[in-house]
Amino acid sequence: MIVTITANPSLDRTIQVRKLVRGGLHRASSIHVDPGGKGINVARALVLNGLPVRAVVAAGGVEGEQLISLLELSELDVVPVPAVGPVRINVSVVEPDATVTKFNEPGALLGSAEAKALSETVLRHSADARWVVIAGSLPPGAAIDFYGELVRAIGDSAASVVVDTSGPALRPAVAAGPALVKPNLSELEEAVGRRLDTLGDVVAAGRELVDLGAGAVLASLGRDGAVLLSGQNCWHAEAPAVVGNSVGAGDALLAGFLAAGGAGLRALVTAVAWGSAAASLPGSTMPGPEHLHPRLVLVAPELEQDRKLHRDS
Repeated sequence: MIVTITANPSLDRTIQVRKLVRGGLHRASSIHVDPGGKGINVARALVLNGLPVRAVVAAGGVEGEQLISLLELSELDVVPVPAVGPVRINVSVVEPDATVTKFNEPGALLGSAEAKALSETVLRHSADARWVVIAGSLPPGAAIDFYGELVRAIGDSAASVVVDTSGPALRPAVAAGPALVKPNLSELEEAVGRRLDTLGDVVAAGRELVDLGAGAVLASLGRDGAVLLSGQNCWHAEAPAVVGNSVGAGDALLAGFLAAGGAGLRALVTAVAWGSAAASLPGSTMPGPEHLHPRLVLVAPELEQDRKLHRDS
């Protein structure tokens, strides 16, 4: 069983337009509405591929009711926790060249009572979990070390903890000692306080997170695939993808990694296959078995330290 926690979920509305013009009138060529939030996306990808998963979600308002309804339609085991205020609505505007312009609302307030209820619910439903995934941004009102405290609390169980967050919440969560941290390029740059231009820079930054407390680091790099640092091992893998919308691709990548056992080169290859598949699908659609092509994933025999990164991840 894999349990995911989404403290700041969303309804993701993806709008495709021919060209985004500031101040102009736009007519959408297509619209997708998906349940969103990193933990929710991980859970959606896992359930689509037949894996047992439970999603703990803080949700309030009419929007929260819609979110829970959409998740239940996907046959996901959802555990809702009340929040103060409605679930946020995030809007992504996608142009034909796959350029994405995003508008993210801050989310509903997570006060001390709601934070306590969320933590207690997570601990109660994680007793039979192999992995617990703490994913997404902190909602307004939450303490900066909320995720870090949750990592420590879960640490008393048999479950291994994954952290995928950003901003001020990331370093305290890493310092709490999760088994795995899954940053993207911009989150990794923010965590170490500098720009990362090469694969070697990513490896050095990942080592810093390991020194801070992470058991392993899985860095998603957009068109450059992903890098996994685990113990003394360091691997890089990538796959060709026709990018339609990269929203949720990193979440699919993490889901694939856990689906394949959550460790080692095979899990990295599976992760990249899931992530590249998600990047080729509309909206924040998660890939099913029919979308996955792990044989297309390329593993570098030796990590190219000086290889320049694309700056679209």
